[in-house]
Order: sequence, then structure tokens, then C-alpha cells
Amino acid sequence: MLFILAYILVPMDEAQTDHLKAYGVVYWVISKGVEVEWLLNFRGGSFLIYSNSPEIKERLASRGVYYESIGESDKLEIEGIIERSNMSKVKLLSLPKLAVYAPKYAEPWDDAVRMALDYAEIPYDVIWDEDILQGKLKKYDWVHLHHEDFTGMFGKFWAGYSSAPWYINMVETSKKVAKKFGFKSVKEEKLVVVKKIIEFVSNGGYLFAMCSAPITLDLALASEGVDILDVPFDGTPVDPDYQEKLDFSKTLFLKNAKVITNPYIYEHSDADATKDIAALGPNSYFYLYEFSAKIDEIPTMLTQNHTRAIKEFLGQDSGVYKDKLKKNITVLAENTRLGVAKYIFSQYGKGFFSFYFGHDPEDYQHFVGEPPTDLSKHKHSPGYRIILNNVFLPSAKKKKLKTQLISPPKNFSTI
Repeated sequence: MLFILAYILVPMDEAQTDHLKAYGVVYWVISKGVEVEWLLNFRGGSFLIYSNSPEIKERLASRGVYYESIGESDKLEIEGIIERSNMSKVKLLSLPKLAVYAPKYAEPWDDAVRMALDYAEIPYDVIWDEDILQGKLKKYDWVHLHHEDFTGMFGKFWAGYSSAPWYINMVETSKKVAKKFGFKSVKEEKLVVVKKIIEFVSNGGYLFAMCSAPITLDLALASEGVDILDVPFDGTPVDPDYQEKLDFSKTLFLKNAKVITNPYIYEHSDADATKDIAALGPNSYFYLYEFSAKIDEIPTMLTQNHTRAIKEFLGQDSGVYKDKLKKNITVLAENTRLGVAKYIFSQYGKGFFSFYFGHDPEDYQHFVGEPPTDLSKHKHSPGYRIILNNVFLPSAKKKKLKTQLISPPKNFSTI
């Protein structure tokens, strides 16, 4: 009997030679109209390509991605394993149109998501305030928010960098955009940008953000009409009753957070756990939850990896205390020593958002002016895999079922 190799399996376990490039090749395969299934929890979240095309094999080989050619009997065996286990198959139906929200001027730091997309060779557009205010968000399925401060505090860099050319340029550019669109202040302009982003999600878009963007987005919403800006930011003192006037019914995920208005303190809110995470040192870990793949595929997709213990990394915001999270939020990963959420997810309207705290998964403490991470030296980064898992969520045919947690966080000996 002739054994016909009809499929390509891209394993995502320890056998994989370049986990990050694999996502990009899969994206390219979908762009060619070839059917792909994401095999959730099977060998680290492998991909099954419904083709044995030499062109696809050449693409995989040229990118250093390990693959296996398999036949119908192999496929049936895999499907049997999936059926009997906490695994599932998800069809990747289409290519999401991606955008990264980032200023178009040079900044003295890099963005992990852009580096991941560039390394994986996944195309995206760069958009910023002007584009959003002009209604261009509707062109996209997935938007990532670059390291950003939506409160009008300009990243709280004033104390350390107020005389730096890049800081002066950031402030002046932001003020020019606000003035161009008829706003009295950057805070007012950023709030409208935030509301348009929220509308994008409510209408079915997918939002992903890291570092300071999630918390400052929510603080912008909660502080609508409230002066939380001190003299260096808007020329006037803060409203003495600002904390009592915050409205967290407007936010996506935060509740009862206190705003830190002091311009000399490099933090926006007491919801951020950076100090406590930093106290554990560079050899601490956070842990990915495991979910029921057959009951709720979305958290399972977002947590696909070849390991569940991932080294911590810091950012301006590095994690959120769980008592500051609203009830509708699903925690996807947690620092188990602290009870701090590192990675969260929720549905909002017709869309979804997930937020991942910290700046660069392969640079424990990234400082202003440091060179970008070379991802060719981190091909198996589980922290970067979390970023790339998010890219395919808009493509997947999803079930809308109740989330069921399979395993609670474990205290690894390495933590």
C-alpha cells in the first residue's frame, strides 16, 4: 500500500528549532489560502498545515523552522490523542489585519511586539493618534498599543529626562497633535483616542497591550473630567479631591486603584506590582495557567507554550495586584509568590482584549537608550511566544463558552 504524505506538522514543543519564526511561516501559509489548524495543547500548540507543498517546505527550511511531513494515518492518530486529552483543534480561517499604535518619531526604547512581528516576518501598519482620530481603526482586526501613557503625564519621565531632546520632542509633538484636532490639552486628546480604541474593541476588534499602556488607558477613562496632572505636566496643581472623583465603572479591567500624581515618582498607580516583582530578583518566574481546551479555547490559545514557568521581566508596569482586577477578568498568568497577575484577558462587547505586563520578555530590566533585543538569540523564548499567540486570535473560529481552569498555579522550585 502506497503511503502518501499529505500534511505538514509544525511541532511547537522542545523539538522546534525556531518557535518564533514558526508563527510567521504559518501566517504566510494562511496568506496563500492553505488551510491550517492550531492543535491546542498538542506538542506545545503545534500547527497542522493541510498541504505537503514543496514551496511551504522550502519556506519552513529557509526560516530554520522544524517540521514533519505526515500522512493520513498520522493525522488520525493525532486527532485521537486530541479527542482523549485536554486538547482541541482550531481552524485559522483568515489573516488578521494588524496595526501597532506607536508614535512615528524615534524613541529611546524599543517595543517587544514590533520586534516579535518583525522577527517572525508578520506584516503590520504603524498608526498613531492622527490615524485613530481620523477613523482609521476600522481598517484593522488587531491593534497593539506600544509603550504609551494615555494620562497626559508623558510617561512620568519628567523627573529624570525633562531636558533630554527625545522627551522635549515627545511633549511638543503630542501638544501639536492635540492642538491640530482642536483639543485644549494632551489629556483631553488622549482620552478621545482611548474612547475610539474602546469602541474598536466593542465593535469586534482585538486589542493587545503591554507595559504602561493598559494601566494608563484605564486611568485615562477613570479620570475623565478630573485633573490628575501636576504642575510639570499641565501648569496647574492636581485637583485635591481627584481620588474621590475617579470613576472606575468606565474602565476595562481596573478597580479601586489609586493614582500616583507625584511627578518625581516613576509610577502611575498603586495597582502596579513592579517594586514587589523587582524585589524577587531576576531569577523569579511567573506561571501560565492551563485551561480546558474543549470548553474555552480562547484562554487556551493565548497560553500555548512549551513551558508554563516563564522568567519574570520588568517594565514601567510589570504586573497588577489581583485585588485591583474587575470580576470579569480572566487571569492567564500569575506570579505565584506575590499573587500578582502578569497576563490577563477578557471579552468586551463583540471583541476581546489581553494585556501582558512588563516591557521585554528577554531583557529583565530594559533601560532607556539600551539597544534592542536580538531575537535570533532567543528563538525559543516562551515570553515572546505569549505575544505571538495573540496574533492569531482574530483568525480562529472560536467557541463562546464558559472558562474552566484546569490547573491552579504551582510553586516551582525555581521560583
